[in-house]
Amino acid sequence: MGRLDRFRLGRDGRREQPSLSRRGFLVTSLGAGVMFGFARQASANQIFPLDNAGPGDGAFEPTIWCAIAPDGIITVNIIRAEMGQHIGTALARIIADEMEADWSKVRINYVDTDPKWGLMVTGGSWSVWMTWDVFRQAGAATRTALVEEAARLLGTTPDKCTVANSIVSAGGKQISFGDIVTKGHPSHSFTPEEMAKLPLKPASERRLIGNAELKALDIPAKTNGTAIYGIDAKVEGMVYARPKMPPTRYGSKVRSVDDTDAKKIKGYVRYLLIDDPSEVVQGWVVVLAESYTAAIRATDALKVEWTPGETIHTSERDIQDRGRQLISNKEGGVYIFNDDGVDKAFSGAHLVMDQEYTCASVLHYQLEPTNALAFQKDGVYEIHAGNQWQSLILPTLAKSLQVPESKVILRSYLLGGGFGRRLNGDYMIPAALASKALGGKPVKLILTRSDDMQFDSFRSPSVQRVRMAFDASDKITSMDYQAAAGWPTGVMAEAFMEKGVDGKPYDQFAIAGGDHWYEVGAFRVRALRNDLAEKTFRPGWLRSVSPGWTSWGIECFLDEVAHRQKKDPAQFRLELLTAQGRNKGQAPDSVGGALRQAAVVRRLMEKTNWGKTTLPKDTALGLATTAGQERGMPTWIGCVAQVHVDRSTGVVTCQKLTIVVDAGTVVDPDGAKAQTEGAALWGLSMVLFENTEIVNGMPVDRNLNTYTPLRLADTPEMDIEFLPSTEKPMGLGEPGTTVVGPAIGNAIFNAVGVRLRHMPVRPADVLRALQNT
Repeated sequence: MGRLDRFRLGRDGRREQPSLSRRGFLVTSLGAGVMFGFARQASANQIFPLDNAGPGDGAFEPTIWCAIAPDGIITVNIIRAEMGQHIGTALARIIADEMEADWSKVRINYVDTDPKWGLMVTGGSWSVWMTWDVFRQAGAATRTALVEEAARLLGTTPDKCTVANSIVSAGGKQISFGDIVTKGHPSHSFTPEEMAKLPLKPASERRLIGNAELKALDIPAKTNGTAIYGIDAKVEGMVYARPKMPPTRYGSKVRSVDDTDAKKIKGYVRYLLIDDPSEVVQGWVVVLAESYTAAIRATDALKVEWTPGETIHTSERDIQDRGRQLISNKEGGVYIFNDDGVDKAFSGAHLVMDQEYTCASVLHYQLEPTNALAFQKDGVYEIHAGNQWQSLILPTLAKSLQVPESKVILRSYLLGGGFGRRLNGDYMIPAALASKALGGKPVKLILTRSDDMQFDSFRSPSVQRVRMAFDASDKITSMDYQAAAGWPTGVMAEAFMEKGVDGKPYDQFAIAGGDHWYEVGAFRVRALRNDLAEKTFRPGWLRSVSPGWTSWGIECFLDEVAHRQKKDPAQFRLELLTAQGRNKGQAPDSVGGALRQAAVVRRLMEKTNWGKTTLPKDTALGLATTAGQERGMPTWIGCVAQVHVDRSTGVVTCQKLTIVVDAGTVVDPDGAKAQTEGAALWGLSMVLFENTEIVNGMPVDRNLNTYTPLRLADTPEMDIEFLPSTEKPMGLGEPGTTVVGPAIGNAIFNAVGVRLRHMPVRPADVLRALQNT
């Protein structure tokens, strides 16, 4: 990489002449105070030139969510994490549109932790969906307050005023938002209850929401080198750290440490045994050094002997077999749906179809390895890192450090990829405890890629059993779906688990997608918690989580049913998407219910000329459709995959992905398309290229020489379309992953007549299946 422009902060928090590189960004010394920690104008989490980080003196803040400065600059406070999805741009559009702001004057500020922000989490495709109502209300409140003050200054009444592009006009006169703040000094603030009662703009009057011409606000900083990521954070006097990982995630205990060879590494300082009261980090040894290069080399040289935990010999097969055992046991688990008549339908069925589907472990492997900078200042522990769920890790950090939560603060940074990995903030704990051991001295801990992969909070392997009962006329009378996997929410956020129809708590992120929108008669969904998985590793949320496996099982199974009934798979799905009973949907999140999913399928059929296209030999189309993520916030999505299967090698080539999405109102068209493209390519990667295997209690892969995600050369042609809608916006970060795998699995069957029921699909699997046909 070439040398980048650099900057530092002056005493007033303003940007001075460039002098340091982005990676050499140096915060003021601890003795003078870490300016990005305490001076609002100098927040290092700001991805724009730092003089835009806050509204400054004299700003008008009608709500906590935005402020208007005397120069007219509008600052929108963002509590979601930016990891490449341009979330700040999307959310700023909502508030700016409602307040009729000039987009060129909008800035975004990624805030640090504070109880006033409420739940700080970026995952589950929740960000726009969660923020839509409150930001529209905040925009309306801001507009209302500015118009009130403008009317006074213009000598008229608010009802005589109009607003556009940050200017209020009335009777041939006008005044800008900045001048209103400067001359009128408005002070009207709003409570959440007052905001909820304000009238909102109709969809027909929106200028910024859905405007394809607007560009993401953070692109310049990300391309000119001024964007600051967690791995860039530095303070004077800090030491670098790297962990020495134990042989098992849990239960490993250090027997002995020999740093004789480590002492030969120039820059080596010492090692620390990490004793974590929260028990999240067990058996870690942290090596300290004057540089990260020295930390890497010294860690490699350090000799540590452990007594390993009980899962030292656990394999992927063991975990899958445990899942099968749980499914076969009729007791246990949690019922999400359990209609009367399921058992009767199966006992009296003319025919029962029964299949097992499995999915392998999948790693995150985000571009930026996990890292954290920790130190104590004025009795408060500051943790500087990129993180997706600040509200989750804060109490854990407090428990680890044995201090009140008020004594810990997270400083937010851009994430060089997250995809669910940084929902788990475990990597902050050893940095914080190392700092505490050094009396509060700053410690910058960085995991290498192999370290990160070894203890990644990866997606659990899963086992699914799908059964369907038919009467004598071949009509579907019942469906029974069961899935066993490790539960990330049960391990890391038990309080967030929902309750099943039997009143028992379950991890909704380990079964979402199983509760589909098809009409299948008496319906049962059962979620089972794989205890062996959770003893072996720390199950994590990974882009789409359970819909990555539930969609694989259900959509491939429905294809099997359609072919057995000699029905077109697309038409067969349309017959089941009737929007009856619980599948009819409800306002505001699932208006239209299954009818909207059916509309997606029909549009897919039109776009791909479904059933009417002649393709070359061993080349075929396959279709899948899902509700994207959670049943309570469905993104209706469908995919048709075109694949070619090489019978001699078993290699499956995905030639094209056609995707249709109904996500309600699309706030940021460019971001929405990018999100869907990225998610779909990850879905492709997981079905054909990407997975790991647990061997001796650990993922066997440590780097990209053996872990082989999708490469550029394997990227297919993509055609993505969003159906027009004015309904509430749903999520877009994850739904694209849910449909690609089963669409490809179904296309493989249509191409060469073999059904693969394990993900990923490897060439050897295809050849084996072909040989057995």
